[in-house]
Amino acid sequence: MHAKDILIDAYGRIQEEVHAAVDGLSPDELHARPAVDANSIAWLVWHLTRVQDDHVADAAELDQVWLSQGWEKRFGLDLPRRDTGYGHSSTQVAKVRVESGELLSEYYDAVHEQTLEFVRGLAAKDFERVVDERWDPPVTLGVRLVSVLSDDLQHVGQAAYLRGLVQSAAA
Repeated sequence: MHAKDILIDAYGRIQEEVHAAVDGLSPDELHARPAVDANSIAWLVWHLTRVQDDHVADAAELDQVWLSQGWEKRFGLDLPRRDTGYGHSSTQVAKVRVESGELLSEYYDAVHEQTLEFVRGLAAKDFERVVDERWDPPVTLGVRLVSVLSDDLQHVGQAAYLRGLVQSAAA
């Protein structure tokens, strides 16, 4: 099995978990926050998708799906165009509001497709290419793709946990 095949499988698992985290939830459930400064399911899924979109597009030298496919307009958030949610305050988290989980999962699916299209075209040597020199050591494509994978899995796990809390409180 090649490294790209492992990444394709791993990113596919994120997609499955994104759908499981949001499917069938009401807007109130998507925006529920267990504490004043906690993140909502909507924010967590939006953020993990924005990070994947931003980081993979940059590494692949592609346009972000958020901007190129009109997702920014569809979401209509009162946030800067290229915002990914990194470092958001409680007030900014509250601005991420959606009418349905479908919008979140559809945006994730669009980002997922761009990610997979890029990864499918990689050769083993491509993983060594430096994509970010702001770090010491500089970040290679392989490290960046694993970093995004790790971040996304953490956030989708948080969204799944929060879904359990929200649904148990309603029962």
